[in-house]
Amino acid sequence: MADANGPQPGQVNALDRTWFVGCGNMAGAMVEGWRAAGLDLSTAVAIRPSGRPVEGLRVVTSFADAGPPPKLVILGFKPQQLDQIAPKLAPWVTSRTTVVSILAGVEAASIRARFPNARAVLRAAPNLPVSVRRGVIALYSEDSHDQVLEPLSNAFSALGLVLWTNGEANLAAIGSVAGAGPAYVARFIAALAKAGVKRGLPDDLARTIALETVLGTGWMGATTRESTDEIVGRVASPNGTTEAGLAVLDPELDALVARTIEAASRRGAELAAQARGTNLAEETPLA
Repeated sequence: MADANGPQPGQVNALDRTWFVGCGNMAGAMVEGWRAAGLDLSTAVAIRPSGRPVEGLRVVTSFADAGPPPKLVILGFKPQQLDQIAPKLAPWVTSRTTVVSILAGVEAASIRARFPNARAVLRAAPNLPVSVRRGVIALYSEDSHDQVLEPLSNAFSALGLVLWTNGEANLAAIGSVAGAGPAYVARFIAALAKAGVKRGLPDDLARTIALETVLGTGWMGATTRESTDEIVGRVASPNGTTEAGLAVLDPELDALVARTIEAASRRGAELAAQARGTNLAEETPLA
């Protein structure tokens, strides 16, 4: 795992003069994680037409109010808003600006086409646990500005496991598993809790048991490095209660999860195709 111990003395502040263009769930989670890691966000600003506050950031409602041109822009709005927002943002993106896109499915070339003057373009596919510095972040760039990308890589490492990919197909693959994964895991936790309620447990207790079971199992696997099969083998004794449950779960689970991930991947491909050739402007507010 990449170093996640926060900023070190003498390091370049990769987040100096950062514009968060849109600061919804994912960008907001990144802000939470960076604040928890102690990174310097004193010169960062969130641009939100709604004016809704973001803890730790100055919030403005327009690009004109954001101050000098940014050194770093993080695109944190909906992918469908790209062609609505990019023309207004592009004049502020200079040869000293790095653009980081967390727009699902939108390829680096599509971002570069909207911001031709950018010093570098970076795609990031983080997941929601970056808010507690336990995220998975896939990164990809077609640029080779080490003096730009290395400080950014260090900043992202404060949020969790950083994985540089050698192609956008790999970034999409990681995103379809890790990016969407917290939602699927949350659904499993909810289902496990509901099963507990059906067995007579109070709602709050069933939810706590389900959460702690998933957390404990994940933590055990991460720390012991046991394979999932080894963990199953330690729990399931021959002809026992766990094995009886696995006889129901196993025939359906792999295929169900595969179909789930495939649906997410397919939607990502659709968004990429739209960004390459279709105007995606929507009359929806910037997050």
